[in-house]
Amino acid sequence: MPDSAPTLETREEVMFFDTDCGQVVHNIAYLRMIETCRTRLAAKLGMDLPSMLETHIFPVVTRTEIDYKRPAKLGDWLTIRGTLGEVSRARFWCGFEMIRESDGALLVTARQSLALVKMPEGKPLRMPADWLERWG
Repeated sequence: MPDSAPTLETREEVMFFDTDCGQVVHNIAYLRMIETCRTRLAAKLGMDLPSMLETHIFPVVTRTEIDYKRPAKLGDWLTIRGTLGEVSRARFWCGFEMIRESDGALLVTARQSLALVKMPEGKPLRMPADWLERWG
């Protein structure tokens, strides 16, 4: 029986540089916040930044799907929840939700497909056997 999916939460305050002239968050800012959550989730899974630099194995985003439900605005505090999803031999998926803390509104849902790549060769790798056993 697979282990329960690893999850991680991060928090972000919407800053001026995240917004447009209407004080609404830019789409690229949401992706930056997701990137932060995903990087910390990867560390929880054993792929922290020092380990990646040592092994030269990096999780590479191959696809992003994002649904914008409601806008975040300047000064909002957001909780970003990342979860490891499906794991196959060649890739894995992570899912994300972004919640505005002041009212609990679901603002964004997203999912990303990632593959492991050995650098500098750019060689795709299979998922670790223990990942398939634990979460596959």
